[in-house]
Amino acid sequence: MLTIEPMRFSRRVAAAILGLTLGITAMTRAADAESCKIAVAANFTAPARDIAALYEKQSGDTVQLSFGASGQFYALIAHGAPYDVLLSADSDRPIQAEKAGLAVAGTRYTYAVGKLALWSRDPNLVDDDGTVLATGNFKHLAIADPKLAPYGAAAIETMRKMGVLDDVKAKFVTGSSISQAYQFVKTGNAELGFVALSQVMNDKSGSIWTVPEWMHPPIVQQAVLLTPGANNQAAKGFLAFLKSDAARAVILKYGYGF
Repeated sequence: MLTIEPMRFSRRVAAAILGLTLGITAMTRAADAESCKIAVAANFTAPARDIAALYEKQSGDTVQLSFGASGQFYALIAHGAPYDVLLSADSDRPIQAEKAGLAVAGTRYTYAVGKLALWSRDPNLVDDDGTVLATGNFKHLAIADPKLAPYGAAAIETMRKMGVLDDVKAKFVTGSSISQAYQFVKTGNAELGFVALSQVMNDKSGSIWTVPEWMHPPIVQQAVLLTPGANNQAAKGFLAFLKSDAARAVILKYGYGF
């Protein structure tokens, strides 16, 4: 009777086989991996980078992030810019994109609710109620373009409710995005400015007034899958991951609500 002995391998051969198996698995994952291009509202820069890194590690996909004002991105998308996903600082642009056939219907949702802050590098300039705006004890006030950036529009509405808008208009230093408004203050080109709370909430050296949410319309930030990304699995995967507990923990860490 023929007896077949179990095949035995040396440790070296077994290790080689294991390495080959892992290599094939890695090659398969690499072949399946995709890339996507995400247009991100400037206020969401830091959390988007953290979330993209988590998603890339989990999925193997590559996420290319671009940052700017929501209004500028919409204009680019309307003229054919090949972004797969829009993370806007408002709901208006994603809704417009849907109506114009620039986005995939049914994919739009709110990923964060932003918070506005008045910030200065001077630890003694901004008080707890923002009354520095009424005193006028500054030469320049940074603000994002309200036509392009929802945070800029929220700042205008805040100053209108405070009754100081007409008095401080002449002191505006206007940036194309909330990131540029932040840079004006950070570099000293403006003594204070309206920024996203997420940009400055961990700054221990300056002074901050977190604007009460009732002083301006809610900054509802929505995401939507754009038509170039309709068949892009990486884009769809990123949008789904943005709703995950891991992504939401990052969003909360940067001071956003839902």
